[in-house]
Amino acid sequence: MNTSALPRHVAIIMDGNGRWAKKNALRVALGHRKGVEALRAIIRESSDIGIEALSLYAFSTENWRRSPEEVEALMGLLLEYFTKEIDELDENRVCIRILGDKDGMPEKQRQALIKAEERTKNNTGLKLNIAINYGSRAELARAARILAEKAVRGEIRPEDITEQALADELYTKGLPDVDLLIRTSGEMRLSNFLLYQCAYAEFVFPTVLWPDFDLAAYHEALAAFGSRDRRFGGRKT
Repeated sequence: MNTSALPRHVAIIMDGNGRWAKKNALRVALGHRKGVEALRAIIRESSDIGIEALSLYAFSTENWRRSPEEVEALMGLLLEYFTKEIDELDENRVCIRILGDKDGMPEKQRQALIKAEERTKNNTGLKLNIAINYGSRAELARAARILAEKAVRGEIRPEDITEQALADELYTKGLPDVDLLIRTSGEMRLSNFLLYQCAYAEFVFPTVLWPDFDLAAYHEALAAFGSRDRRFGGRKT
């Protein structure tokens, strides 16, 4: 693999767990569990090959609308993941950041998220950003409120509200913009994920369902990124 052409920041919408379960005549909860297994390999590989940041869409603000049984299974998997994986992630110097409203989570899960962030905050390896109870429009509205409150207090002037000022109030403050967004299962939409951060991202939409997204598929997506001509609004001369 040509590591010089790798993206700095990869974002993944891990889509297709439910369809994978249906395809294999299994309960949806088992599809999500299989998806976690696929996730482990992608995180390790991202760390090993030098990806700077990996952002994962784990649970959106809209996912609360799913059946109580599925939400309960997802919350259980979330707690299990941070209990079982935190030691290895910490040992590999992975720095965890939660994107989203932690206060809106059940208490056990909220505490697990807070502890994971606190334990790994000084790690200098892969920046692993997990979007949980996250919606990009809500994130932008939150940033706008913070800036408005600062303006009311006289801390900033309206003309101080620049693109950078807005970016500094997002959950992703200090991270590079997304270079590559991958959405599995063949669906081709952002679903309210990192709308601001994906302004100039390259998109790859593999048809494989997330539980079957292996390292070969990941390398294929990274290679597709490396072949793109990124002009950021300019014109090739």
